[in-house]
Parts: sequence; structure tokens; C-alpha cells
Amino acid sequence: MSYHFFETKKESALEHLSREEILTDFRHMLLIRQFESRAESAYQAGRVGGFFHSYAGQEAIQTAAVRACGLKDWYSTTYRCHALALLLGATTDELMAELYGRETGNAKGRGGSMHFYTESLLGGFGIVGGQVPIGTGAAFTCKYLGQKDRISLCFMGDGAVAQGAFHESLNMAALWDLPCLYVIENNKWGMGTAAHRAISVSAIAETKAVGYGMQGYTIDGMDYLHCYEAFRFFKEEIIRTGKPILVEAITERLKGHSISDPALYRDKNILATCTDPIVAMKKLILEKGFSTEEEMEKMDKELREKVVASMKYAEESPWPNIATLEEGVFAP
Repeated sequence: MSYHFFETKKESALEHLSREEILTDFRHMLLIRQFESRAESAYQAGRVGGFFHSYAGQEAIQTAAVRACGLKDWYSTTYRCHALALLLGATTDELMAELYGRETGNAKGRGGSMHFYTESLLGGFGIVGGQVPIGTGAAFTCKYLGQKDRISLCFMGDGAVAQGAFHESLNMAALWDLPCLYVIENNKWGMGTAAHRAISVSAIAETKAVGYGMQGYTIDGMDYLHCYEAFRFFKEEIIRTGKPILVEAITERLKGHSISDPALYRDKNILATCTDPIVAMKKLILEKGFSTEEEMEKMDKELREKVVASMKYAEESPWPNIATLEEGVFAP
């Protein structure tokens, strides 16, 4: 399927990004990939329980979004939340400890893989579409408090578009002019169902946005520079107009839906030809002379060692005390 991507100029992105920022974001993307890879191996070794959904293959989207929009906006996302937590300041130690279910974890071992938080990350959500009303509420807060330079970014998968919460939230955001950027990360599969078999339209954002009277765009989620320039424009536009925007980022997941999914329904030949955003970013860096192959390999090795050390930290961390099980739990 061919897509009509939002028009950006990579030269413009390079004018707004320094060499150091590009290398920092490449480092972030490598860290995300290393974290997902090592955490997956820990799961397979029986160290991690529950669910586990890898963000491998989608790193360019949220890395670029955080670079373009900053750390002070509100963020909410799916159960594929490891990357965004790392980008928003969570440490590999606290996240790995959370996966291991330890007291030193990000949510004190209570949340596991699908529920990470930071000061600006309102959480990963295990219910499909569960974060969409939350992201909308964060946008309402920005408007209610008169925070004109702050927006809410709400990430979701293509499967969330079929949920009622999606319709109700976008309808409300459009009615009330809420500063929310809704981002559909379309990795072409909702669990094991192809997106085109579950969603009645193609060009999801551009088609759906019309029904809510808002702007809709499609972007290339495998291209960091394209994503950065697009997100920079989207935030400026939301701040200027005070209105929400719906975006569809076309991407690929390099793994099955979750760790228990071998993805046998996918054509392995097609998967083998998928663009890898990290390989594309590496090529860009080499072309611009920002770094060398050896330096990037050294960076990757250092990050691998960092994540392995976090696995050791998690293994040695204490289990939660059962006496504190009900602490931090709210029930009306």
C-alpha cells in the first residue's frame, strides 16, 4: 500500500537539530532496542512474568516526538510503553526492576511491563484505547489551567481506532478545542489481525479526522528526521490554534504482538525487507560525518553493558513486602 506522507524537508530538520542532538537521539534509539532485546531474553529465561510487548522497529516515532515537543508536555501510551518511559527520564534500573516485579521497580513491582510512569508519562495502558480518554483529560487540564505552551500527546495502536473510547474522546476534544496530539502508530497488525481487515478505511488519520472537524496527517514512522520535522510542526500548530490533531505514523513492529506471539501469520520475506529505523539513522549519521562506524559500535556495546547491569540490579533487588500490597491503591 502506498501512503501520502505529510510533506517535510530533511534539510529543515537538520537546520533545527545539532549534531549532538542527533547523536543523543541515536543513542536513545539504541538504548530502547537493547532494553527490549535484553528484557525479552530475561522473559524467556523465566525472570520476567506477565505480558511483554516490544517497541523494536518503532523507535523513530517517539524518539522524534519527545525531541520535537520536549519533556514538559503530557504523554500517555499503550502497553508498548518501555521506550517512552526511557525517553522521558526513567532509568534502565527502575524499568528492569519493574519487569522483574521488584520493590525497586518503577511502580514498586506492582505494574510490570505494561504500566510505566514518569512525571510527564501518565502511564502505559493494558486496555486497548484506555489511554485515549486519559490523554484527552490531560489536554483539558492544559486548557483549563491556561497552559498555552503545553499539549498532550496520546499514542495508540491502529487497533484502538475501532474502540468507542477513541470516538468519544476525539469528538470531545474537537468540541472543546483541546490541545491534544493523537498519534496512531500503525504497525499494520492488531495482535494477529491485519489492520486492513479490522479498520474500514485506509489513510486512517486523514479519513477519520474529517468526521471530527480536525486536521489529519500521515507520516513515515521509520524516518527519524521526517518524524521530527512533522512533530515540530504539529505542536506549533496545536499551540497556535488550540485545536487537536490526529496523526497516523506508518511503522513496522519487528516482533510479534507480544513475546508469546511467534507471528507465523506474517510473510517472512516481506518482514526481511522492512526498513529498520536504527539502520536508517546510522546511515544518515555516516553520510553527514557525525560519527564513525567504530564509534557507534562502541556506543552500542556500552548501552548493552548498561542494560545487562540493570538486569543484575533487578535480580538482586528485594521482592515487595506483602504487608505493603495495598499501599498506593485507590478504590472509590
